[in-house]
Amino acid sequence: MNFSSVNGTSTTAGSQRDTFTTAVTKNVIVTALCISINYINGTLVHTFRKHQIFTSSPRYILFIHLVINDMMQLLLTTFLHVISYTLYTINVSFCLILLIITILTTLNTPLNLAGMAVECYIAICMPLRHGQICTVRKTYILIGLIWVASAFSALPDLFILLATEPLHFFHSKLFCARDYVFRSTYSLKKRDVSHFVCLALVWLTLFYTYFRILFTAKEATMDIKKARNTILLHGFQLFLCMLTYVRHTFEQALLHLFPKQYLAVRFASYVIVQILPRFISPIVYGLRDQAFRRYVRRYLLCKVSVGNHPETSPCQT
Repeated sequence: MNFSSVNGTSTTAGSQRDTFTTAVTKNVIVTALCISINYINGTLVHTFRKHQIFTSSPRYILFIHLVINDMMQLLLTTFLHVISYTLYTINVSFCLILLIITILTTLNTPLNLAGMAVECYIAICMPLRHGQICTVRKTYILIGLIWVASAFSALPDLFILLATEPLHFFHSKLFCARDYVFRSTYSLKKRDVSHFVCLALVWLTLFYTYFRILFTAKEATMDIKKARNTILLHGFQLFLCMLTYVRHTFEQALLHLFPKQYLAVRFASYVIVQILPRFISPIVYGLRDQAFRRYVRRYLLCKVSVGNHPETSPCQT
């Protein structure tokens, strides 16, 4: 994840700075969006914990892991955004902790989407074996493997940093952005390669599962349609996540259209790349699910949930 432009300030622009009113407005907008989205996500997590129908389903476990992961990622990027306006520079060691967690949660998202697509494929194409393959225990193991895979991609940057930077660098202060901290050419090349490999594998997984589901049954039943739509939504969510990896190119394209609006472009890029995917995720995967929608509606309105557990169908999330 490229945090060289994590905010809308003048990080690399030299002397360009927002006015006080503009800076306050941008931070209020970002903070309000963060609180609103995480409130919805928090309600989804609360709904998940309150009902066994969700905690015993691998599909919902993977979904709620995506939600919690998005909450962490959004909270940290918003915190970094606010810091860039208020403190501007912070201690490198503290910044390093924030960046590593943020990078891990960013890398987790496409891997989690791939896991959800595979679970959906098994539910539709191998329904008789779904209960044996997709167990709660194996789902938590998969989540652990997702974090391990992300760590294998991110931790080499830390080792390169420890090997190439002097000790006083970790006690200094700088602007907290990935390209400012992990500035070695080896880290930059490794990041590009790991992003390419990760996204290629995830896209292949999504394409494979989608077309296998598409050709599983000659008649397009309701469950098959929902499964296909779910995979397509995974692809759309992944496309939004991919904007993170092409953020610099995306900003340059906007600057070509609006050459005099550098700060506005940087802020718009931040909102589109960092916030929009986290805004869409709970709506697309949570609120469109009948089971979640029935309970979440009550919790969002602070009402007590009553009634029987609703029945669910494969791949509704």
